[in-house]
Amino acid sequence: MLKNTHLVSSPGILIKFIEIMIQAEIITIGEELLIGQVVDTNSPWMGQKLNEIGIRICHKTSVGDIREDILHALSSACERAELILITGGLGPTRDDITKKVLCEFLDDTLRLDEVSLKNVERLFRLRGTGVTELNHKQAEIPSRCRAIENTIGTAPGMWMEEKGKLIISMPGVPAEMKLMMSEKIFPALKKRYNLPSLLHRTVLTQGIGESALADLIDGWEVALPDYIKLAYLPASGMVRLRLSGFSEQEDELRKEMDAQIEALKVIAGNYVFGYENDTLESVVGSLLRKNHATLSTAESCTGGYIAHRITSVPGSSDYYLGSVVAYANQIKESILAVDQSVLLTKGAVSEVVVRKMAEMAREKLGSDYAIATTGIAGPSGATAEKPVGYVWIAVSGPQGTIVKNLMLGTGRERVIRETCLYALNLLRKYILGVERQPARS
Repeated sequence: MLKNTHLVSSPGILIKFIEIMIQAEIITIGEELLIGQVVDTNSPWMGQKLNEIGIRICHKTSVGDIREDILHALSSACERAELILITGGLGPTRDDITKKVLCEFLDDTLRLDEVSLKNVERLFRLRGTGVTELNHKQAEIPSRCRAIENTIGTAPGMWMEEKGKLIISMPGVPAEMKLMMSEKIFPALKKRYNLPSLLHRTVLTQGIGESALADLIDGWEVALPDYIKLAYLPASGMVRLRLSGFSEQEDELRKEMDAQIEALKVIAGNYVFGYENDTLESVVGSLLRKNHATLSTAESCTGGYIAHRITSVPGSSDYYLGSVVAYANQIKESILAVDQSVLLTKGAVSEVVVRKMAEMAREKLGSDYAIATTGIAGPSGATAEKPVGYVWIAVSGPQGTIVKNLMLGTGRERVIRETCLYALNLLRKYILGVERQPARS
């Protein structure tokens, strides 16, 4: 176990640790962001990556290409943070005014940066076109700032220091911003600041709701050291548990977090399916590949969504054979041999039908395992006995067929997604041998 002597201090350590972290603010500029024409993906990416190196985002602001709004955002940011990161407004057209407003804010003037100009000329040569006057102006930057090379775009980044504040302006194009930050800005920030050790670990669970999971692991959570914080991040069909650890000794912290996760696995058991950026489809794929096994699917209510998720994994052709999207009853009858009388008496959304679908998909496609789904995704088609969200899933394999009945709530997309996740997790547990009980008829 880590001792508190390794840390900043014992009482209120998380608050104290946050207080010594570099406080940063993100400003995104562009009218298109405010009206929803373009979705801001820059801020979440920047926030995640900065947090990983021990820099805390204390505020995020979005403004349009309006001089007064940008000036106000800059002024407010400088009061709250010591690092201000700006994206957008560096294009060649008249509505891109970020550089001019920055000059006004810093009481500075623009100068032509020769290195940036050569980069602009290089890029236009590669495109087979000449540099226009507007593109030429993209190489202009505030005179007191340092240009940051943009190897894939024409707008350079800008590094400015003013009264103890560091202001960094970058293009709004995500690919340009990410490359610039990864190759130039992150290394420079690490050199500039004495950044604390901050580690995050994520545990992925499926098949249990947030409240039930919190009750299950309550004793473990209460016993966590005061330098490790737990956050619940629920999403449709799953719950992520994020552990954040703060310490001056990274190696010891890493060992402690590993030990805590091992303890969590004992308590949460088979609800845990992966870590960090794992997905159920990738975890299932790895299990199938490891066991030299194959998979097929027969989908009704999910309409091919499970097949889509499985084949989104590179190399899935090693183990995935194919799918029957038996959306209509006649397809269930003609291809999957579901008896018409069963469909009439029990209905398409029933245990006997989903069992037959899984077993026939496995037989006809020649796979080791098969997943089948049938249900009411809504908004129509529901009855009092079978409301929206009423779903049956089945997994058939060498040890027989498991069938599960779910009630997933409303919302068509939600029902389809959660059905997929439950089905994939049922297959995972089946392969691991932790769920082999025969379903009740």
